[in-house]
Amino acid sequence: MAKSRVIIDTDPGCDDILALLMALASSTEDMEILLISVTYGNVDAQNCLRNVVSMFNVIEKEMQWRKDRGLPEGFETMRKCKPTVAVGAKEPLGGQTMVADYYHGIDGLGNVHHTHPHHTSPSETWSHLFDAPPPATLLSSIAVSAAHTNPASYTNLFTPSNRHSPHDILRILEQNPADTITLIAIGPLTNFAIAAAEDPKTFMKAKEVVVMGGTIDEPGNITPVGEFNCIADATAAARVYALTSPNPASTMPPMAGPSSLPPYPQKGEIGDRRLNVIMFPLDVTTPHTLRRDEVEAKTKPLIEKGSPLAEWVGAFLSATFEKSESLYHGHEGGSTSMALHDIVCIWYALTSSIRPECWEMKRGEDVRVETQGQWTRGMCVVDRRDMKMLDNDDGESQVSGDTGGWLSTLRGNRVNRCVGTPGARVLAPLLLNTIFGNGESK
Repeated sequence: MAKSRVIIDTDPGCDDILALLMALASSTEDMEILLISVTYGNVDAQNCLRNVVSMFNVIEKEMQWRKDRGLPEGFETMRKCKPTVAVGAKEPLGGQTMVADYYHGIDGLGNVHHTHPHHTSPSETWSHLFDAPPPATLLSSIAVSAAHTNPASYTNLFTPSNRHSPHDILRILEQNPADTITLIAIGPLTNFAIAAAEDPKTFMKAKEVVVMGGTIDEPGNITPVGEFNCIADATAAARVYALTSPNPASTMPPMAGPSSLPPYPQKGEIGDRRLNVIMFPLDVTTPHTLRRDEVEAKTKPLIEKGSPLAEWVGAFLSATFEKSESLYHGHEGGSTSMALHDIVCIWYALTSSIRPECWEMKRGEDVRVETQGQWTRGMCVVDRRDMKMLDNDDGESQVSGDTGGWLSTLRGNRVNRCVGTPGARVLAPLLLNTIFGNGESK
């Protein structure tokens, strides 16, 4: 059995696709991907789904290209246990929908579906695979059969689900022993928040919830204090983080307007178990970068030899680097880079059980997400005061001088935050070699 069995919740996005490719191409001894749960985020959910399906289309072409040249086909993890793909939330629990198409392009991948349409399969060959079935009648069966073409061959690389992805998340957690499934969120936390609200006891069976999101001491990347995934659904982030608390109700965010989500359980209703959230904020992910000259050195020889994957990845990363040049100071030529935020989370899941000493954590930190501030929505708030924790704290009473229970040992969140990795410059070559291999084509 793989050392890490995971559910990846994602909003592809350029770095999301790189993260998925790294996971799918990893060793079967290190990772098994049970579910790719798609959410809105960098772009709308339908474009995110198209990017995931297109990725499998390109992978199929790449594997055939490698096979024809006597090269290892790669993608061991995917070939041994093909993942389920399901679609979840299309909008946040609270606030307006925010996307990052200004950076990732309208389609989420630098408009690669327009510039390289031969790598994009028509939606009629796959979109119906994710539709909920209509009522079972003779007429509906005839209509569905007439509307659907045969699915493309690359859909054999994954199992499409017509269930809402939070239901698949809970199904997998329910079917497996506690502390055996790692949840990885590299997009907004909406799907995880929905699953947790629907069945908190089952959700709490997760071994850990690895979250790319937030920032503590570094500036935000979408506002001065806010990171995109946290801002995209601050309410969802706050709700998930609250499950790390000895008393989840103490940090439960207020909902703006009516909510279809059930209320959080009261203290004691879910036992003593708390959610193990491992937070990867911008502070630790931003130093891990991928440079344009690194990508070109790896992909150009492969593109010249006909690699479909190198052509596709090279195209959307080229657009990403051009966007970075236009937005940020100090980005020019081969040194232009992108941060590998999402990839750091996959790296952790692949290696933390093998080399735990290489991952430095600050444990049990009371990190709370602001959900209502006009200028601070999505901000991760920590207590920077040099004050002693309370004695004789009952966890319920409001104590004078401690508004919000920041000094309480029985209130507030207990988030584990990554503050150190095996090395910022180690990841880029590891990523490229995992995806494209070390060998030369024949």
